Amino acid sequence: MNKESDSYSDINQEIVMTYKQHSMELIDGKKTAAIIKEEIAEQVIKIKSEGGKMPNLAVIIVGDDGASATYVAAKIKACEKVGFISTDIKLPDSITEYELLEEIDKLNNNDEVDGFIVQLPLPKHISEHKVIEAIDPKKDVDGFHPVNVGRMAIGLPSYVSATPAGIIELLQRYNIQTEGKNCVVLGRSNIVGTPVSILLSRKSETGNATVTLCHSRTKNIKEICKQADILIAAIGQEEFVTGDMVKKGAVVIDVGIHRVKSDKTKSGWKLIGDVNFDEVAPKCSFITPVPGGVGPMTIVSLLQNTLLAAQKKVY
Repeated sequence: MNKESDSYSDINQEIVMTYKQHSMELIDGKKTAAIIKEEIAEQVIKIKSEGGKMPNLAVIIVGDDGASATYVAAKIKACEKVGFISTDIKLPDSITEYELLEEIDKLNNNDEVDGFIVQLPLPKHISEHKVIEAIDPKKDVDGFHPVNVGRMAIGLPSYVSATPAGIIELLQRYNIQTEGKNCVVLGRSNIVGTPVSILLSRKSETGNATVTLCHSRTKNIKEICKQADILIAAIGQEEFVTGDMVKKGAVVIDVGIHRVKSDKTKSGWKLIGDVNFDEVAPKCSFITPVPGGVGPMTIVSLLQNTLLAAQKKVY
């Protein structure tokens, strides 16, 4: 077992002990993701038995960013787990914007590839907006293209970006009712905050909530958070949400992930979220841990989108 898995085990043992002391339920993203992978694998077996083509997910990674490389490796491993074909395209960070757009065009026109993503962030000399817009919406399994975002916003079939899709999936699987609830989303990013706020407010099974979207310019954030039946923290600040910001019985979804030093783990570091777990957990009805909450759901949501693309169920 490596240092990273040692740390993961240490942290989760600590979370479980905290959980046992309080009358709240942990939302186990790791367990849920494993169940969904089994469901996807069963569908892939059925496709294969019927003579169909195996779903094929391609990933473009530019440069040698360590976090991106780790994330891409996890995606490739997940593809193997469910029986997908995975294509890993590594490009140097010296590549020009034009050359990268050419690579994207090749994948757009490759009938063997059902969906693909360009791993972000990109080198500064390349426009992320141009890259996202260059991807064929029908193959945009990251759900970042304006066409997919627009379709999502008005309730048409679309590829929903992975983290918001994972959050909604967790709420569904844990039978957490959203209709008529006060939901507060902390963070307005195009990747998490804004799309999840739209999904929760839509007319849908996991929607019909009254949503307040808070950000760095919002006044009285503490008072607003205390009104939340469901609080989604995606603000990107270590342990921003404290116990005095959460009302009794709230559902808390922690999207943040930060690596900090710790003298309680063998590796000397641990992962924490945007929520101060020790303070907030005792007040919650449900809460996601970090790690093991939203994180595992992000990759599995990408797999779900790729399966939809292979089955031509969106476009």
